[in-house]
Amino acid sequence: MAQTETGDPSRTAAGSAGEPAPLGIIAGAGRFPLALAQAATAQGRPVFGILLKGIAGSELQAYPHAWVGIGRFGAMLRAARRAGCRDLVFIGSLVRPNLWTTVPDVGALRILPEMVRLYRGGDDHLLRGIAGLFERQGFRLLAAQDVAPELLMPLGSLSRCQPNQQDLLDIAQALAAIHALGPYDVGQGMVIGARRVVAVEGAEGTDGMLERCAAMRASGRLKWAGASGILVKSPKPGQDHRIDMPAIGPATVEKAAAAGLRGIAVVAGSTLMVEPQEIVRLADKHDLFVVGVDAGTGRSDDRASR
Repeated sequence: MAQTETGDPSRTAAGSAGEPAPLGIIAGAGRFPLALAQAATAQGRPVFGILLKGIAGSELQAYPHAWVGIGRFGAMLRAARRAGCRDLVFIGSLVRPNLWTTVPDVGALRILPEMVRLYRGGDDHLLRGIAGLFERQGFRLLAAQDVAPELLMPLGSLSRCQPNQQDLLDIAQALAAIHALGPYDVGQGMVIGARRVVAVEGAEGTDGMLERCAAMRASGRLKWAGASGILVKSPKPGQDHRIDMPAIGPATVEKAAAAGLRGIAVVAGSTLMVEPQEIVRLADKHDLFVVGVDAGTGRSDDRASR
């Protein structure tokens, strides 16, 4: 049954009566929190959702859960402890909040000076710092793929359409560019075509970048004929994979198609994927390729690892 800030306060980290401790899912927007919850429960592990108000969807309300405001650090800790959680996973999309417009509780006010310091940097700096705050409270942060490796993109093509040799050259160039931009904490994705980078993911996220590409094509600023260009996504060098992983889903395919792109390439084993069957259906519908590639070579076949 669904709950709000529930759980047995006497439950130990090992759970009660031999039951494993619940996995705490700090849930942002999108379909990934539910996919993770379903994977964990399929393994026999209970879950407890810490749902961010105004951000998370309602899907995890089918599980024990608490709704918590994004600035309510103390409430998050209390909810996780009352539920008996020791392991936490951050998952789901989240727009970087404005520190000064959040409504903190006492727990957040105690760490406000540290939060101010964390905000004086990029997203990686902020997310690592937030992870450290939870760890210092005795929680262990896990990557979503540690719990549900089946959410990772495999090596190779999912779609009927396949990348050609020019596509592979573009993919390799985009991966090199993402790697080069990594120290500047610039986004995990870009759009490239005919060896020309036309968009780099910024604060707007992947969806916003694809919408920007669609607008550039509609205005004639991008004069590509037919389906052209590739969305390439990769983790940045040194990125903490526990709290910020590249991800794709059906909406990614739809927006790539709306932008007139030819395909999507992501790093296999380092990109989360939700609803793969729907991704394949949409990719085939729009004649797009969706492929998992090697981070070093940009290739999608067995030669990538040689």
